[in-house]
Order: sequence, then C-alpha cells, then structure tokens
Amino acid sequence: MSLNPLISDWHGKTVWLVGASSGIGEATAHALHQRGARVVVSARKAEALNAFVQAHPGAEALPLDVTDCAAVQAAADTLRSKGPLDLVLYCAGYYKEQRATQYDLADMLRHNDVNYNGALYVLQAVLPEFLARRSGHISLISSVAGYRGLPKSLAYGPTKAALINLAETLYVDLEDSGIGVSLICPGFVETPLTAQNEFTMPGLIKPAQAAEEILKGWAQGQFEIHFPKRFTLWMKTLALLPSALYFPVIRKFTGL
Repeated sequence: MSLNPLISDWHGKTVWLVGASSGIGEATAHALHQRGARVVVSARKAEALNAFVQAHPGAEALPLDVTDCAAVQAAADTLRSKGPLDLVLYCAGYYKEQRATQYDLADMLRHNDVNYNGALYVLQAVLPEFLARRSGHISLISSVAGYRGLPKSLAYGPTKAALINLAETLYVDLEDSGIGVSLICPGFVETPLTAQNEFTMPGLIKPAQAAEEILKGWAQGQFEIHFPKRFTLWMKTLALLPSALYFPVIRKFTGL
C-alpha cells in the first residue's frame, strides 16, 4: 500500500540534500543526478561539495552548517529563488559512542544540534512553500538505532528516535495536504560515521546500495524505508519485545 505519492521520474525535479558531502547523502545525490534530477547538495565541507558538482554537471552546491538556523533559511531562500523545490532529504548526521558511565553533556548536545535541531531548521525553511503549493516531499534519515535503547548509543540513539517520532507526526499532520513524508531507517552502511565502530557490523552495505533502496522506497510510495531487510527486520522484531526480554537479549548479543 502506497502511503505517499509515487516518485519514479526525476527529470525536471529539484532535490535538496542536506548533509550530502559523503556517505548516504552523497550516494543518493549521485543516484538522483543519474536519473535526471536537478540536485542541490549542502554540507559544511565546501570542498567536497564542489568536487561533487564538478563530477556532476548541472548540480549545485550550497555550503552551510545545519546548526545555524539563519544559514539554513538563507540557503533555502537561494534555492527557492531559482524555482520550486520538489523534495528535501535531511541526511546530516553526527555520531560518537557514549555510555552513561562516561557522560558528556557537550557531546550529547552536539548530537542533538546536528541530528535533530538541524532537521527542524530545514522544516522551518521549506514547509511554508510546500504548504502554499500543496506539494513537495520531506524525507528524514533516522536509523534503526532509534527503535529502542542500545549500548554505546546514549547520545546518538535518542536523536534518531526523535526523528522517527517527528516523521510520523509530520505524516499524520500533512497526509491530506499533498505533501509526502518519508522516514529512512538504515542499518549499518559503510560511511565515515560507521568507520568509528570497532565491532563487526551485521548486514553492512555500501552507500550506493543504500541510495538504491531509498529511491526504490520513494518510487513505491513507502513511508518507512529501511534496509538491509536481513538486518532491519531482525531489529524491528527485537523492538517488539517487552522490556523484561529485550534488555537480556541485547546484553547477550552485544556483550555489554
């Protein structure tokens, strides 16, 4: 069952990818460009964005820091002055392991600023136009780490859980407005963020594979796009367990 308008023909469509200097964002921008979309990439790393534009004729770079609300609004205004926006993908992310025994408030807040508050700034910048036009699509990249609490995810997991709830509530509010909303929950993807992990990551996939799953999800009108299924379905099953079972299972499988 399709919960969103189907998007399979990208020719003539403008997509803004916020957090697209590497990883899933960059790979998705590449896949969209191949399919004829007008791709606009944003991130702090201007050099990486410029390299992407040079390799993808017709693409545009709008460098910005997602924690700067005014910069996000200015970028959106620049983009809007050149024509309507069809889809925005929020793929900016920050990740660093943390446990309660080494609590670091500054790092907790940094996760919140990048992973969650940045998404709110983007919504502030694009929602008025989408609502006025009664069209457009908002897509947020969360993570299976947001399904339930996990070891070493004290700072990261709650921000991803917040994005899940945000996307669900946006969908409820916007379902009859003509605006699509999708939630993307990857498992382990080979990115600079996951390169920090010192444990074996089950179901690890390449960013290009993630991008193909995302585009397939948009083409099918899915609300939640999660992958790889061999891992994410297992995580979804675990999330359904009562706490008395969930916590022992997590301890057994992680050894933490």
